[in-house]
Amino acid sequence: MINIAVLGSGGLGQNMALLIEQKKDFRLVGICDRNAYFFNLNGINGLTVKEAKSVEKIKGAKKSTNSIKDLLLENKENIDAIFIALPNLPNEFIPNVAKDIVQIGYKGVIVDALKRTKAVEMIKNLDSAFKGTDILYLTGCGATPGLLTAAAALAAQSFVEILDVTITFGVGISNWEMYKATIREDIAHLPEFNPEIVSQMTDEEVIKELEKRNGILELHHMEHADDIMLELANVCPRDRVTTGGIVDTRNPKKPISTNVKITGRTFEGKISTHQFVLGDETTMAANVNGPILGYMKSGLWLYSLGVRGSITSADVMPHFGTYKENYLDIQQKQKATLVGAAS
Repeated sequence: MINIAVLGSGGLGQNMALLIEQKKDFRLVGICDRNAYFFNLNGINGLTVKEAKSVEKIKGAKKSTNSIKDLLLENKENIDAIFIALPNLPNEFIPNVAKDIVQIGYKGVIVDALKRTKAVEMIKNLDSAFKGTDILYLTGCGATPGLLTAAAALAAQSFVEILDVTITFGVGISNWEMYKATIREDIAHLPEFNPEIVSQMTDEEVIKELEKRNGILELHHMEHADDIMLELANVCPRDRVTTGGIVDTRNPKKPISTNVKITGRTFEGKISTHQFVLGDETTMAANVNGPILGYMKSGLWLYSLGVRGSITSADVMPHFGTYKENYLDIQQKQKATLVGAAS
């Protein structure tokens, strides 16, 4: 049985608790939010988490102003893997949480569903810290980045060169309270906004912005970590990756189907496109939390083989091109190229 702790009890955290209920080889033993934490080695009922809505309302929960630290310090030896289901505003929030987990001395597997390129870059820059403290950290393991990024990495194997990767998603949400953090992150991708601005907005200001748009968010050319992840996996340069979509914050039905298109050149010189389409009936929670558990299991397998440090969901796929050991190597090469060009 795999003992899991979930950091965060919003929409994704609550639905992860329900999903784990149906997974016989996983057991939810710890959960926290900003005000409290709860640990039970015998398992935490998913319906209890869903109905409570906040951790402090769960019978036996402990109030805390530093719930992540308290949960892990007291119970880290009994936690095999951690899912960070926290909102990532501003960009450095989850990377800072990862630093705190390193300081606590946790040893094991951590998985996140980070979206923004800059945030994933920050996680990759913690690679040596993870290696030094016996952690394997898998980043960008939700739907996009995650499921669709991995599909692109797999589909790339049909080609000798990838010319374009286009990810288009549709999300339907009917519960503002449950997914307000996700909606905030999406608003931060709009042209006149950024993570710093949105993190300072009140709920009332966010609701007013949604009303101006009739609840519809149209997102284009997003700063989405699919680009850096496919670059790190040597599938293609990041400027060949485009992510966008439509989020309906008032209806559960997807406004459009979620898909990824991979266009490439075969060894015979032909140009072709693969397309992977997600079923409209699968919700955001299903397409994020399901892959999270899959990558968590892969992470535990890799951990048992001695792998430590930080990797992305695209790395746990057939490799395409020459493997780059870590993000810092790419940074150094890019700096050298810029210096050479300037001279």
